[in-house]
Amino acid sequence: MPELTDQLGEAAIQLLARLIQTPSFSREEAPTAELIFEFLQYHGARAQREMNNVWAVNQHYDSQKPTVLLNSHHDTVKPGATWTHDPFGAVIEDEDKLIGLGSNDAGGCAVSLLATFLHFQQRPDLPFNLICAITAEEEVSGANGISSLLPHLGKIDLGIVGEPTQMEMAIAEKGLVVLDCTAHGQTGHAARNEGENALYKAVADIQWLQQYKFPKVSELLGPVKMTVTQIQAGTQHNVVPDTCHFVVDVRTNEFYSNQEVVTTVQEHLQSEVVPRSVRLNSSRIDPDHPLVRKGVALGRKAFGSATMSDQALMPFPTVKMGPGDSARSHTPDEYIYLYEIRGGIKAYIELLEGLQL
Repeated sequence: MPELTDQLGEAAIQLLARLIQTPSFSREEAPTAELIFEFLQYHGARAQREMNNVWAVNQHYDSQKPTVLLNSHHDTVKPGATWTHDPFGAVIEDEDKLIGLGSNDAGGCAVSLLATFLHFQQRPDLPFNLICAITAEEEVSGANGISSLLPHLGKIDLGIVGEPTQMEMAIAEKGLVVLDCTAHGQTGHAARNEGENALYKAVADIQWLQQYKFPKVSELLGPVKMTVTQIQAGTQHNVVPDTCHFVVDVRTNEFYSNQEVVTTVQEHLQSEVVPRSVRLNSSRIDPDHPLVRKGVALGRKAFGSATMSDQALMPFPTVKMGPGDSARSHTPDEYIYLYEIRGGIKAYIELLEGLQL
């Protein structure tokens, strides 16, 4: 079996190099979807594709068994101007450092999960069904990514979401809601006591946002965090502004739904408050879940994650974990070590081997 795992590891690394060499910006992932589809077919899996989402189900699927989803994404952000390497070069430095766009976020996770799936896919004795889905539009929380695919997959009992966590287990993740806020006033000449200054109203609301503390604080995720990130008002220096628009980035914990947070803000602000979306809620798995218990027994640390992933769109228990380091994501000269991929495959296999749900 170790020889098979080694072969799958090398195949995964070769696939990752090809994925890096093939641009796959969000909503433009068709070429990498084809590479993943062909990789699964070549290795004997029954690959399926819906738009730019690719998945396969283990050969001995049994509707009476629980189902585990292995998921990561193959879209990337666009490279910044400060890269010193070719983002699509897939250069290996010092024999073990693979540099390229999407290598860490989340190509290394995606190919490690694919290799893990292939390791188990023909096993008739699995106590659960296994689905591996490598999906699109994660970086933009797009409608044609995992949320569009889930209805095709049937009932899912557990998900492992591949994101770079150094193979530690994120058992909780903060949610996200972005608020567009508009304070309304009335124009007037700035030289006289005229008008109603919308900017002053916005400042009062911003001070409330800065000072308010939601009472329930998560042991894993901390407090709900509200940050004003943009503001715009006025057209010229001598006119009192009649509107002021500002944007609030809100990171929620598992004690509050996004809608509950929006309602609280709306009740306290003078400004009009409109959420862009409330679907990216916080998530959490029971620390006593069999997968978490097994991970801890194998030496994997459980923690709460402040960063977003497709985990937010999954209405079933999930753990976020994968090779690589979140600190490298969306940075110039992004990279992953080859030993991290090999170790990630080994760790995923250890986690799933004999797991009872």
